[in-house]
Amino acid sequence: MLPFIAENLAPIMFAALVLFLLLGYPAAFSLAAVGLVFFVIGVELAPYSGGAINLSWPLLGTMPERIFGVMTNDTLLAIPFFAYMGLILERSGMAEDLLETVGQLFGSVRGGLAFAVIFVGALLAATTGVVAASVISMGLISLPIMMRYGYDRRFSAGTIAASGTLAQIFPPSLVLIVLADQLGRSVGDMYTGALVPALILTSLYATFAFAVAFIWKSAAPGLPVEAIRYRQPDGSRGSTSLVVLTSICAVTALLIMLQTHYRGADFVVLTMTLGVCFAVIVAGINWLLRLVGGPQFLSSLAEHVVFVMVPPLLLIFLVLGTIFIGVATPTEGGAMGAVGAMLLALGKRYSEGNRARFNFEIMRSAAQSTAKLSAFVMFILIGARIFSLTFYGVNGHLWVEHLLTSLPGGEVGFLIFVNILVFFLAFFLDFFELAFIIVPLLAPAAEALGIDLIWFGVILAVNMQTSFMHPPFGFALFYLRSVAPRAPYIDKVTGQRMPPVTTAEIYWGALPYLCIQLFVVALLIAFPGLVRHDPPPSAHRPAAVTAPGGAAPAFKSEGFHLPPYPPSIPGAPPPDTTGPGAPTLDMSVPPDLVKPGEVKP
Repeated sequence: MLPFIAENLAPIMFAALVLFLLLGYPAAFSLAAVGLVFFVIGVELAPYSGGAINLSWPLLGTMPERIFGVMTNDTLLAIPFFAYMGLILERSGMAEDLLETVGQLFGSVRGGLAFAVIFVGALLAATTGVVAASVISMGLISLPIMMRYGYDRRFSAGTIAASGTLAQIFPPSLVLIVLADQLGRSVGDMYTGALVPALILTSLYATFAFAVAFIWKSAAPGLPVEAIRYRQPDGSRGSTSLVVLTSICAVTALLIMLQTHYRGADFVVLTMTLGVCFAVIVAGINWLLRLVGGPQFLSSLAEHVVFVMVPPLLLIFLVLGTIFIGVATPTEGGAMGAVGAMLLALGKRYSEGNRARFNFEIMRSAAQSTAKLSAFVMFILIGARIFSLTFYGVNGHLWVEHLLTSLPGGEVGFLIFVNILVFFLAFFLDFFELAFIIVPLLAPAAEALGIDLIWFGVILAVNMQTSFMHPPFGFALFYLRSVAPRAPYIDKVTGQRMPPVTTAEIYWGALPYLCIQLFVVALLIAFPGLVRHDPPPSAHRPAAVTAPGGAAPAFKSEGFHLPPYPPSIPGAPPPDTTGPGAPTLDMSVPPDLVKPGEVKP
């Protein structure tokens, strides 16, 4: 009996973890407890395992170093920076300004408020990276407005919840940072890979809203004429001025960027940055002319849209642009974003003379929420480190890898099975727990099958969005439930008695958007080119450089150079210049040259 348990300790350990999580114990403490208990069991059963268990008491002494490694991880330092940036923007009222402005922009268009929620949800996702901030702010601001103008409650609730979850996939998403760290890949590459899927998901949300407004007209009406502001003296809206300004800015930025060497995501982000800067200059000139009583060339709507939307857009492009072009690391970009958010809020305070825009209380509450989120992440990661030490010691990673690589269907079969597994695990675990517990077990099998881990990570990020959109732990639905009216109330503008939003209406409204998310997962599996952009062959095979004396060519790569053969390494064999084929090199170091504590190249 003991040999059987010892040889199958890995699946028993994994089943015990699942049991603890289903019983409702916190994930961080469940991970640590299971790891420590099974470490003791593994040490005692090691003699009966036939070599399957590689645990001993001295190995436990490496745990402090593993925990210290978590604390010194520079990549994870970006999480508090981006969280603080988003919370400052949300609590300074910029989200409210964006929703009100974009809603006015769509005006009497059917479904205009739904389009505004989706568009602003994408903007907030690119500035906050926090689902809770996006859902709560839009639920407080836009849900009463949508109900006031006759929008269907299920459609309104589902649109707000789904738009808030875009913070999961839009850079600078916190889950992309965590996935990049767990997969051992660059955060910048993960951001670049997630950009196109994020835009596709947003477009599909907008397409669904358009279909609802077109087919079910009473569910998504346009704003009444009396609710539309920012009109010209002649009564027109002035939207032509905004279209002309947008076209001129886009063409100017595109012509400038075509003269540069930037392409791909870098080209898109920098082009939009230049266009936004040009719009600010034009709107600033128009504002100065209005102050001195001179002729104006922009409508009030166009000027208002520029001044409200440009600050957060500039912050987005400052953060993402510097990361994409390689000027700043994600941690440095997050630090710039946090400082930029405070400067924008400070500018709003003094330009409007409104102290509520930015004060010490806003900074304190944002810092407190950021500390709670960061501590939550760190405790889960520390628990995962303790669990992984034991799980790897009982060869659990090999058990998972063999189990997954033996699935039928190869790469596609593996991806389908893994995404079904993650989808159902999302019913019980949130995205941080999935990233720290499940992803490290899946990554080796994906790499063994030759799957690009950036592609794999983006697919998982889209799939993990579903954890926010279905019961029993649909956090986006819970966030919306916390701010949606639970009882009938009197609308403060119309004076009408408004019915409440029920929990069932929130769940039913989220269902179509949940299906859209799963469709995008299937789309990314079928078309990896939406994420994976393989560099040209020249990027993999640098041009050969002939060494002096006809020696073998030197391999060159960015930031790393190997000398021409033969290198002066003790114990390396002399080159065989008479035999056929390229010479070979033994890069090993004789054991007698390695001293304790010394790392040899």
